[in-house]
Amino acid sequence: MIAMAPEHRHAHTHAHKYARFLRVSLCAVLAACMFFGACTAAAPPEQDRPPAGESPSSDAADDVAPAEDTGMQPEPQNTPGQASTWSTISAETAKKMMSEDHILLDVRTEEEFAEAHIEGAVLMPYDEIAMRAEAELSDKEAVILVYCRSGRRSATAAETLAGLGYANVFDFGGIIDWPYETVSGAD
Repeated sequence: MIAMAPEHRHAHTHAHKYARFLRVSLCAVLAACMFFGACTAAAPPEQDRPPAGESPSSDAADDVAPAEDTGMQPEPQNTPGQASTWSTISAETAKKMMSEDHILLDVRTEEEFAEAHIEGAVLMPYDEIAMRAEAELSDKEAVILVYCRSGRRSATAAETLAGLGYANVFDFGGIIDWPYETVSGAD
């Protein structure tokens, strides 16, 4: 080991402390950026992967609390940098809106749709919307009511539709919270 003069040892110790301080500070800044970035940035949609032991049609990963109908205007949702917005509404509000001209969009899988769906719904799985919407949903001013099983995929679909320029997109969550009649079959 190299012997140092006392004044150099003191400077050497301070240099180590300062370097450690910088490393800790940098880690804290990076952690804060990652945390706040994850909270505000739009995360890419995750693919549905059922937990071990559950069937592929299970949608446990998209469980969200049901929307409440407060009688107030729907709450607009949007992503930074996205011009269009979409709204979250309750099943009750969606049911009332179905008495007017609308498109009812089920964004689940074909298997889930065949098992049970809301009468009059059009099947368009959420991961196909970006490819199919503009060809199949030509009126960008139409009222579009979107649902899935429990709300996660419908929120992703609503965001995608709004990003494509659809102006009246309403997400009412999942069929598991739909208190009204459903039908089965692939029609």
